Amino acid sequence: MHVEFSNTIREIDSADWDAVVRDAGAPVFYRHAYVSAYEQSPLTTVDAFAYFVVREGDKPVAVMPAYLQTAANPLRRLHEAYPDAVGQPALLSHTWHCYDAHVPATAQVLPRLLDAMVRTASIFGARWCGFLNVQRGNALSQALRAAGLPARHLTDRWAAGLTTYEHYLASLSPRARANVRRNDRRSAEAGVTIEALPVDQASLDEITLLCVKTASRFENNGYYPGEAFARFVTALGDLAHVIEVRQHGKLVAAGVCLTDATRFHTWTCGVDYAVDGNYSPYGVLFAESVRLAIRLGKSTLEGGRGNAAFKRRHGLSPCHLDAVLHRI
Repeated sequence: MHVEFSNTIREIDSADWDAVVRDAGAPVFYRHAYVSAYEQSPLTTVDAFAYFVVREGDKPVAVMPAYLQTAANPLRRLHEAYPDAVGQPALLSHTWHCYDAHVPATAQVLPRLLDAMVRTASIFGARWCGFLNVQRGNALSQALRAAGLPARHLTDRWAAGLTTYEHYLASLSPRARANVRRNDRRSAEAGVTIEALPVDQASLDEITLLCVKTASRFENNGYYPGEAFARFVTALGDLAHVIEVRQHGKLVAAGVCLTDATRFHTWTCGVDYAVDGNYSPYGVLFAESVRLAIRLGKSTLEGGRGNAAFKRRHGLSPCHLDAVLHRI
């Protein structure tokens, strides 16, 4: 068994990489196309890229992307958990735009990957290395704990199981269910139209502006850097689905959603609340996301982080996410 290293994903065969990702049940953030899109159009400052492949003979048995980052804190959570890491370079298992950290590998391989990661971090001059957004209690979390690495809570992500739309509505409280149906009715009366599109047919320039504006409302400036965001989403190809919500032709909400084998990720969105009519464009977008996930046959809705009150009210449950950093 040996570990191979590359500083560009283009040098690694996509079929080899994706075979490991699929076998491990890792989310869409680990697909070769996603990692490649992020290398071509990074959504945050990346000082160096690192990709690890572990092989037994010729067979790949583990893969892992890592990124050298000095400002890896766009949502201000990491440095609350690790104040000593402020302003210091860190080699991290993924970027903040991935909210579900995995190591696509068998548990026996993780120590080799950790050793390779620490060595690479030292070569890069990083002061820290480790993992962001590790779901507490999952296989990676347990393996890192077994390796003696402590976890510190970052935030929560939200998810729900799906079968049919009527079953989803039935799972809500009577008040929440009535609100969803009322919002659907009021939006239709206000002339709202909804369309799900592949990325090559979506109005990405408009969507980018709306997502940037929405992030700025929550003081997350720079989380979706203009031109890089549009290029990144375009490069995702059929991993992404776009939902456009319009009122009289004006874009009032949009979502970029990602899919893997069983999960539908409401990855990011933009919303303009200056609308005519007594309805919530975000509510319209969310309800259509649930319906699209079900139409695509996905059994899990991944709601991402933040907006806890809305997500709890709409049937999602929290998964605790930790950061696990090791000082070099």
